[in-house]
Amino acid sequence: MKHIISYFLLFILLITSACSSNYSDIISSPDGKIKLQVGLDDGKIYYTVNKENKPILDKSFLGFTLKDSNLNNGFEIKDIKHSTFSETWEQPWGEEISVDNTYNEMAVNIEEKSGLKRKFTIVFRAFNDGIGFRYEFPEQENLKDFVVMNELTEFALTGNHKAWSIPYNTEFYEGLYKASPVNELDTVCSPLTMETKDGMYLTIHEANLTDYAAMNVYPEDKTTVLRTYLTPWASGEKVFMTAPHVTPWRTMIIADSPGDLLLSRLMLNLNEPSKIEDTSWITPGRYIGIWWGMHMKEYTWDQGPKHGATTENVIKYIDFAAKHNFAGVLVEGWNKGWEDWQSFEFSIPYPDFDIAKITDYAASKNVKLIGHHETGGKTKNYENQMEDAFAFYQKYGVNAVKTGYVGGILDNKEMHSSQYGVRHYRKVIETAAKYQIMIDNHEPVMPTGLQRTYPNLMTQEGVRGQEWDAWSVDGGNPPEHTTIIPFTRGLAGPMDFTPVTFNFNNPVLPNTRVRTTLAKQLALFVVLYSPLQMASDMIENYEKNPEPFQFITSCPTNWSKTVVPNAKIGEYVTIARKDRNSDNWFVGSITNRDSRKLSLPLDFLDKNAKYTAKIYKDGKSANYETNPYPISIEETEVSSNSVLDIDLASSGGTAIMISKMK
Repeated sequence: MKHIISYFLLFILLITSACSSNYSDIISSPDGKIKLQVGLDDGKIYYTVNKENKPILDKSFLGFTLKDSNLNNGFEIKDIKHSTFSETWEQPWGEEISVDNTYNEMAVNIEEKSGLKRKFTIVFRAFNDGIGFRYEFPEQENLKDFVVMNELTEFALTGNHKAWSIPYNTEFYEGLYKASPVNELDTVCSPLTMETKDGMYLTIHEANLTDYAAMNVYPEDKTTVLRTYLTPWASGEKVFMTAPHVTPWRTMIIADSPGDLLLSRLMLNLNEPSKIEDTSWITPGRYIGIWWGMHMKEYTWDQGPKHGATTENVIKYIDFAAKHNFAGVLVEGWNKGWEDWQSFEFSIPYPDFDIAKITDYAASKNVKLIGHHETGGKTKNYENQMEDAFAFYQKYGVNAVKTGYVGGILDNKEMHSSQYGVRHYRKVIETAAKYQIMIDNHEPVMPTGLQRTYPNLMTQEGVRGQEWDAWSVDGGNPPEHTTIIPFTRGLAGPMDFTPVTFNFNNPVLPNTRVRTTLAKQLALFVVLYSPLQMASDMIENYEKNPEPFQFITSCPTNWSKTVVPNAKIGEYVTIARKDRNSDNWFVGSITNRDSRKLSLPLDFLDKNAKYTAKIYKDGKSANYETNPYPISIEETEVSSNSVLDIDLASSGGTAIMISKMK
């Protein structure tokens, strides 16, 4: 009888618990280290996160403010469904071939207790490298067309961590990431990367940004509770939605080291599989361009006596590309409209640009012309011509296009990262895919892993790149810049930084220059990942430096494996990548303004094999401020048991090609 009473009391306790405000449930990462708990507190939904019993997020509340009501309290949890998933999928291009996608999922079905009884689901996923969650709105009578004024998602951090950020309204995201305590942040864009006092590394971002506004975060009342701020429309609304609809995934990478941040594929795994069945036309590669000369005032974009995009000049660049095994030549300023930046014509070349002759000649040399569409931020003008513009390029065998949106806001009205901008960028990607064209998007919305779904979205800018070393009023990118962006902007996806400038003298602005050594420029070709990787300088400067240039002409842009032997955000990073088409490895190691010595164990090489390492390193007298050009090139035999000493000058670098011996 006692047992029956005990079981009855236990049953009553379970029922009471399920109906109380303390209702909760937990999922763990597949390795059991990360735990996410969800529950109700006075009718408000919250979640918490910890790793190995160390709290990462305290109670973090969820919900929305709609235009005509709130959707953040008065909830009950109707049910919770658990599931697991595991697969290995292959990238057509990337930093490795295979990606492990294993997670535990918890779908929490939520409904208002009274009133309209509106409902939605929050789907949580726990991976070994972090967590992701999103809101899903099913079709329902009382929530059809609605307007989100604010998303109330929180990240209640458990410490005042060191955070690297740029303000969310930094034009085109082209800012210098600065470190500060979380509670001193402005409203900042993601990815937001943080280092905790006990040596953990966290990055907040989003995945699969589709028909929604980009997520930014700010510290609520200068605390360590980060609240979401969505980029608004010009009219003030954040998102126009029609159910059924889902939000982007809110993501947090949770890592034990900076290198583990770089190796996380959490964001890619939260995007949908490729919608492009035949990806054979999607081909990574190196490219050069008629571009840097414009920044150096050697050429102009618009027609005239110094016009850069002439048939004669392009053919010269094609010859150089063919000689040095570059896949393509980017040509900017070929089409009408550069005179006023108001009425670009995307199918009408300037008279001195013979596209038929150029593309025929390029094809004979096994080189591709890389097209260029600068819109000046006039998206409506571009969309009105888009089909014809991509068909025009397809006619001439151009299958890669760099797009641009220089201009503070789109169509003199909307921000790039608003729902308006997000919709436009997606239309470009999808239309380009119809014509089998790859996209390199400049002045984009911050990437969120869409290259998994649309692998023709090769690379994007959204970073303060090398061009700032040509005309920046603050003198160019500081030495620490490239030791920070792999762990911030780089976590969002491939970035077209355009490295490898060989001539540091600037006749336009003598006080502005590349603030690295020559060896660091070589190393950046490996460190800063992009499947379409540009060697930015004018070809004349490469012809004057043939020996260091050999590293660039040998370095691929598509990889089968990536490792990070050592890294410290803002100070140094070493990245090793294995060529997808050979047994060769390529290494880039860079430092900030401090010279330093690093050790590079080569334990990532195949066991019982011998290799030749060709090392391009800073010369003995190299210094980025006074003497950036000295470079030393040497060869040595190595194996997986070898440890190389890396000696980096101030803002210096080392680039290494490791070839397996037959």
